[in-house]
Amino acid sequence: MSQFDQISIIKEANIYFEGKVSSRTVIFSDGSKKTLGIMLPGQYDFNTVDKEHMEIISGDLDVRLPSQDWQRIQGGESFDVPANASFQVNIKTITDYCCSFIQS
Repeated sequence: MSQFDQISIIKEANIYFEGKVSSRTVIFSDGSKKTLGIMLPGQYDFNTVDKEHMEIISGDLDVRLPSQDWQRIQGGESFDVPANASFQVNIKTITDYCCSFIQS
């Protein structure tokens, strides 16, 4: 899906790691949320509350999910992160992403 219809967008940006990672929150009519963002090259550690589905729109990165080895992810690919977990990313090129928050 390349477009979202009938949504609300929170204007204030989510800014992390001194501006090297930023996103905007999109809210759907059913209350579900996604963020659309950009990550600049670097290594970052994240923590989750909800399960997350990370769709990489463009870019090149390595990700280390809980209890797993590093794996390469490129534009057009995705990965899932469990709830209440930590994961690391090593961003190789500017990366455009869509993160879906999945509540149980």
